[in-house]
Amino acid sequence: MAVSNSLVQKAKKQTITAFLTGDAVKNKINQMVGGKDGQRFITSIISAVSINPDLAECDHTTILSSAMLGESLKLSPSPQLGQFYMIPFNDYKNNRTVAAFVLGYKGYLQLAIRSGYYRKINVLALKEGELKSFDPLEESIDVELIDDEEIRETTPTIGYYAFFEYMNGFKKAIYWSKKKMLTHADKYSPAFHKDATKGKSPKYDRVSFADFEAGKVGSDSMWLYSSFWYKDFDGMSLKTMLRQLISKWGIMSIELQTAYERDEALLHNDGTFEYVANETSEPEVIDIAPPPQADTPPTDGSSIEDSFFFDNGQA
Repeated sequence: MAVSNSLVQKAKKQTITAFLTGDAVKNKINQMVGGKDGQRFITSIISAVSINPDLAECDHTTILSSAMLGESLKLSPSPQLGQFYMIPFNDYKNNRTVAAFVLGYKGYLQLAIRSGYYRKINVLALKEGELKSFDPLEESIDVELIDDEEIRETTPTIGYYAFFEYMNGFKKAIYWSKKKMLTHADKYSPAFHKDATKGKSPKYDRVSFADFEAGKVGSDSMWLYSSFWYKDFDGMSLKTMLRQLISKWGIMSIELQTAYERDEALLHNDGTFEYVANETSEPEVIDIAPPPQADTPPTDGSSIEDSFFFDNGQA
């Protein structure tokens, strides 16, 4: 899904709408997507960009490449659907902002269901009081879910459960406690800390995740918590559970393999890609190359990706 070098110059100092509707780019889109679906594809990108002004500042060719990959997987870039996201990253190495393809957990579910291998597949955050028992040997679970959705929504999460059943009857299930997930996130995400941490000066100190959840963070310090693990811990956890389950025990279609391999990747013009995240098992947004002073807050008080991934309340 690479964008040719001849289109790169077209992205200079243009709005995303002007870039996408220019003759050269529009013809390229029609060739790759199909004339009938070309306008729908362009509209979906413009709509996604309009939701997040920071995305409009990205190199437009990287937006197009990410969207093309999503289109090839027949997934929607709509943040409301949560199938995949085009996420802004600061590429200090090349002095630009780029958009990378990040798969949402709903995208994993869509691709798995579409593969035809699975009779059932699901992932769920379990709330306090719901889990009676989980047997890791038999992989059997006993739960009593809270009926009232409003009450359930406000009840603290205590763990995460994911399972699938193949068409031939084979089943696999895993359960992680929230404590285990916190340890996992703390280990693999460079921007997430489950415990309080000390910075170079008091203004760089981070509170523990428990205190963050309790709202013990001032608005002037929110830039320190730009990791998606802070913004939507449950959403990130659901994606992690699906990746753990499918990559270790699931059958992966060609589409699912492609999405798995290119998740959190920046697509280059020559067809290659590089991971912009630190760990391929989590969609953690970090800088491709660190800024001169990593602890210096952004001038506008928030990180480039702060306003996008889960701000719409979608997991």
